[in-house]
Amino acid sequence: MTEQNIISAPTPVQGTPEASGELTDLLGLMARLRADCPWDQKQSNHSLIPYAIEEAYELGEAVQADDDEDIKSELGDVLLQVVFHCQLYAEQGRFDISDVISTLQQKLIRRHPHVFEAENLVDEAAVKVRWDEIKAEEHQAAAARGKPRRRLDAIKAGSALMQAQEVQKQAAKLGFDWPGIEGAFDKLDEEISELKAEVRDKSKSAAKYNISKANIRDIEKELGDCFFGLVNVARKLNLDAEAAALTCVHKFKSRFAYIETQLEQVDKSVEDSDLTEMDRLWEAAKQYER
Repeated sequence: MTEQNIISAPTPVQGTPEASGELTDLLGLMARLRADCPWDQKQSNHSLIPYAIEEAYELGEAVQADDDEDIKSELGDVLLQVVFHCQLYAEQGRFDISDVISTLQQKLIRRHPHVFEAENLVDEAAVKVRWDEIKAEEHQAAAARGKPRRRLDAIKAGSALMQAQEVQKQAAKLGFDWPGIEGAFDKLDEEISELKAEVRDKSKSAAKYNISKANIRDIEKELGDCFFGLVNVARKLNLDAEAAALTCVHKFKSRFAYIETQLEQVDKSVEDSDLTEMDRLWEAAKQYER
């Protein structure tokens, strides 16, 4: 009988800790936050998903800006997500950060035989070919464990819009697609109608669309179908859905900044204004867009 590896969560640090730069101290600090901070206590691995995605994007922006202090801060925020998840899984007795680091080390060594073994790969192209071969071997091993590789499993993680568009592209290559854009428009109209019906259902939403917690998942699913349908339209138009959404976000931020600037010139804030005035300034902001 083999001895089972017993997982225990890190011990919370006592008192007010110092910023030592040591991983062990960071783990103790995270354990203390889980013990004493009401917000940290409420989190789960699922509730942390949006934060992990957000921090990855913010790191990308910091690297683009090339500011050392911002990069250090954002790298720290990404590391926090890793440490937080490991703390939660350790509390569940599933694995700890040592297991995560060990798994990563094994993967890096396994995927770089040209560095750690006698294989002689002469250029980057050869490295890429060998890398793909090793990944194929890993997929075969996963299939042997009962996790077969499916056609859409190769879709890389990313924003929901990015994944939706890539999923649709791959499905289209396999013949699962409308022949023209009209089918995509019809499906989008259908999904919007279903969303409206779901929201109107008085058993699923209260007055002024204050959605009840018990039924929010039904409405969320219909809203997701609308997003997916709109991505289909973008794909049919050979447009990038993520880029289109980002363009809209930047446009909104620019127009709202114009509103704030114009209000400041008359010693007012957004809070002092009303919808009529802000809407007038919003329309004025369009004149300055390229």
